[in-house]
Amino acid sequence: ICFWGGGIDTQHVLSVATPAEVKEAVRRSCSIFHRDGGFVFNQVHNIVANVPPENVVAMYEAASEF
Repeated sequence: ICFWGGGIDTQHVLSVATPAEVKEAVRRSCSIFHRDGGFVFNQVHNIVANVPPENVVAMYEAASEF
């Protein structure tokens, strides 16, 4: 089985949370889905214009831990 997407909620987390909260949300998703491989980290929706750049960096940094 391969899980594609679900890396982070772009509307309720990525666009309004702090970078620390973004990292925690990403780590939570990755820790659940990464077991035994088969998880492709991806947003379900596009990253919208109002997302702070530091949140995109935080998302990338947290995902790269896995």
